[in-house]
Amino acid sequence: MSENKILDTAKTLGFGTELEYTNISREGAARAIQSVVGGRISHTGGSYDTWTVTAPDGRKWKAVSDGSLGSRTTSAEVVTPILHWNDFDTLQEVVRALRRAGAKTPACTSQHVHIGVEDFTAAQIANFARIWYKQEKLLLKAIGTLPSRLAHYTKPTDREFIERLEKMKPQTREQLNIAWFGYANPTPYHYNNERYRAINLSATWTHGTVELRGFNGTTHSGHAKFACILALLIAAKAKTAKCASWRECIEKNTGKVLESRLIKMNHAQVMYDEKYIDKSKISK
Repeated sequence: MSENKILDTAKTLGFGTELEYTNISREGAARAIQSVVGGRISHTGGSYDTWTVTAPDGRKWKAVSDGSLGSRTTSAEVVTPILHWNDFDTLQEVVRALRRAGAKTPACTSQHVHIGVEDFTAAQIANFARIWYKQEKLLLKAIGTLPSRLAHYTKPTDREFIERLEKMKPQTREQLNIAWFGYANPTPYHYNNERYRAINLSATWTHGTVELRGFNGTTHSGHAKFACILALLIAAKAKTAKCASWRECIEKNTGKVLESRLIKMNHAQVMYDEKYIDKSKISK
């Protein structure tokens, strides 16, 4: 498969990201976002105490409450609108503005990346899950997902799901739904237990996305960018592959294995240069 085809496909995909912060109010986060994207701020309130920044292009950036972040008055989850490859400069400037406004990222924070999969077939979404699962131990180790998050909000992929996936080989969204949940659940509750996985397919039915949840919170604009790029590249590989293997990588020489995977996706050195992936954590 042409690696240029993977990169070209990645550049066509829509994505969004959720960035969790403490030491900043939702109003403060909204004003930081507005300083970059312009537009107007509105306090729409509701159960998430939402502050919305409507940019001149009509897209809405939000700062909402998240109960996992502790104090409701000094925390915010920033939710981007649907973004595309050419929006990375804006995303990075928003992250920098949030950092300047005082945002912090202690261990309770994370970054989630959603990839739009409305035009993916069920088989392509299954490929996404297989590719992630095959590399999961390697990737979670490389990006440094905290043990506290792996124990609760970012659990590793359920092996029983993979076994159902391989047995069913779903060709429809309905079959994929049964493989993911273990039973038919076409309208899942937003906070269903299965969503708290490193790869979350529940989002396919609640948001039309696949969500990757393994990234720690960050105020580093390069880290935020490359979390999104990594997700986009995996999604693009899933979309362009005729099939995908689920069998896990052996962890021996994980540094070399990961580096070879990233080189094939054209982003190894830039990820190291941005210090997103720490070679010292994966070389043993």
